[in-house]
Amino acid sequence: MTETFETRFKEIFGIKWPKLLESLGQTVYMLGWALLIGAVIGLFLALLLVLCRKGGLKQNRVIYAIVNFYVNIVRSMPFIITLVFVFPLTRLIVGKTYGSTAMLVPLVIYISPYMARLIENSLLEVSPGVIEAAQAMGATTFQIIIRFLLPEALSSIVLAMTTGTVGLLGATAMAGYVGGGGVGDLALTYGYQRYNFPLLILTIVILVIFVQLLQLLGNRISGRLRKHR
Repeated sequence: MTETFETRFKEIFGIKWPKLLESLGQTVYMLGWALLIGAVIGLFLALLLVLCRKGGLKQNRVIYAIVNFYVNIVRSMPFIITLVFVFPLTRLIVGKTYGSTAMLVPLVIYISPYMARLIENSLLEVSPGVIEAAQAMGATTFQIIIRFLLPEALSSIVLAMTTGTVGLLGATAMAGYVGGGGVGDLALTYGYQRYNFPLLILTIVILVIFVQLLQLLGNRISGRLRKHR
């Protein structure tokens, strides 16, 4: 039964079943680590933007201008350009510019400013009255962030991160153009270059399923957080 399935799978898609599983694993690996690191950096940048902006808790025009400029510059660059531009940094950190681990460097650089802007918008949605009430109770800036600002914006942040994750998934697929591995590399090397249209369709279906699952999960988590507020 297994041999029949594997043989039939290779006849239709031109690759062995384990090759597809390997590519899926590489995509999940890049997506997971880049999302984790990028979200942490993005949250930090978003807090700087919110706190240091005009009228913020720690208003600082210099810091705000620097962070805002950095976020805008990186977000304006297409991922493929960012990918090539940071090759020297990637080689310095990882020792090579190909493979799933090497792709984490440009992916993190790409997604962190994107996440920062999304999270910033979520934080700015918090009612100023909440912050004013926290200040009236004598809360420090750190306490306001941890106990008031982030909890109030958490459901919105989850939706923002869901949107960012979907964008990151597209970037991981694009990483296949430079030997990053994953579903994108599978589609390019074994699909497009070999005119293997069944495999191209399969990779598209896989990416669509990924997006649907991510969006469903994000909506569920955000909905539960909103109910428990």
